[in-house]
Amino acid sequence: MQSVAESLERLGELAHSPTVARLAAAFSAAGWELALVGGPVRDALLGRPVHDLDFTTDARPDAIEAVLSPIADAVWDIGRAFGTIGARFGDETVEITTYRSDNYDGATRKPEVEFGDTLEGDLLRRDFTVNALALRIPEVRLVDPSGGVEHLLARTITTPSTPQVSFGDDPLRMLRAARFVAQLGFDVDDETREAMAAMADRIEIVSAERIRDELSKLLTSDDPRPGLELLVSTGLADQVIPEIPALRLEADEHHHHKDVYQHSLTVLEQAIGYEKERHPGTGPDLVLRLAAILHDIGKPATRRFEPGGAVSFHHHDIVGAKLAKKRLTALRFDKATIDAVARLIELHLRFFGYADAKWTDSAVRRYVRDAGPELERLHMLTRADVTTRNRRKADRLAFAYDDLEQRIAELAEQEELASVRPDLDGVEVMRLLDLKPGPEVGKAMAFLMELRLDEGPLGSEEATARLLEWWRSR
Repeated sequence: MQSVAESLERLGELAHSPTVARLAAAFSAAGWELALVGGPVRDALLGRPVHDLDFTTDARPDAIEAVLSPIADAVWDIGRAFGTIGARFGDETVEITTYRSDNYDGATRKPEVEFGDTLEGDLLRRDFTVNALALRIPEVRLVDPSGGVEHLLARTITTPSTPQVSFGDDPLRMLRAARFVAQLGFDVDDETREAMAAMADRIEIVSAERIRDELSKLLTSDDPRPGLELLVSTGLADQVIPEIPALRLEADEHHHHKDVYQHSLTVLEQAIGYEKERHPGTGPDLVLRLAAILHDIGKPATRRFEPGGAVSFHHHDIVGAKLAKKRLTALRFDKATIDAVARLIELHLRFFGYADAKWTDSAVRRYVRDAGPELERLHMLTRADVTTRNRRKADRLAFAYDDLEQRIAELAEQEELASVRPDLDGVEVMRLLDLKPGPEVGKAMAFLMELRLDEGPLGSEEATARLLEWWRSR
């Protein structure tokens, strides 16, 4: 955390920024309180970039809208029942919410919304003390009823009320704790950790979509590993994504194999490194990160102890792809993400055959064809999957993949490899073979595709001759 002087300076800059100052003046003139709350205040104190501006006020939704309408470029009702009104000022969007003092019934995480009358009461209902901070404006006064600043200094995640009460009210907060551990680099205190472990099964009342969103935010943080380790150590991962803790395979004294769980975490870290190296300045790649942490989830189901102390995991790539598709579907990920992650897992072992024996051009074409739009991610995942401490082996694999990427680039330049297709289209095939649309046309197109992959571009004349020869031979 930055120095006290720097933190106060950041808060002052935030309070006097154009949009904040304009809102503060408008609400004050109308006789209402206004405060910046939560993430913006926390991030300003930490010296982190401030993105979203969230405010809270004693004004009710109708009054909020009345204040905003004359001064904002646009105003919208994004959650009037929950007390929230949104507005846009130039390129900035803001949300302003009435003080709340919600009641939970314990059966769902949806509260019975009740508006409150004090800022302190509103803050004490929030998830964590480091988020229960507010900056009153225009007077620029920090409000911290639960010791959030102290916990920021200690880099600790804890709840304003007891964690048992807080997590009982909203079990999703347990996943949020893991997410903030990943995003902020903080740790949870012992009482919070113990409550997460004791109450892990309460997460079942949370919708799959909410769980998906928290997991996605965790995975797209700068360092997801500590957050994932917290989920696993508290048993929460067993409830929401059990394939990850299942990677902690036990090995007896006679059978030795890599710690698959730790290996997967390292692959995730290395994949993030390649992502940042190859695409600096772009946003995090959720598909790559999901594939990295899930790439070996087929191993527990395929583990076999072999004679002589060896351990095998035959076809864990195929099994893992199916398990990933099933889990991501249950978590309500979109189809494009599910298909891309499953494809990467299915293909993640393919390269290692290249390292053992240099491929033909045909094999390289098939690798590119099978990867399709996921080729760049497959490059990063495959490289990240090398976690051996044997420097000679690691160098051999790196040199082999360098060679493969070079060959792909050379073939792509020669043959437009990214859009490999047969030399003849379906209309030409039907004309040449006197066929109508049907299975026979499909077989002919498959033959031409295999020919294209094996030998590269042949041209229309040669492809026609080969097609007719194949057709006669049938």
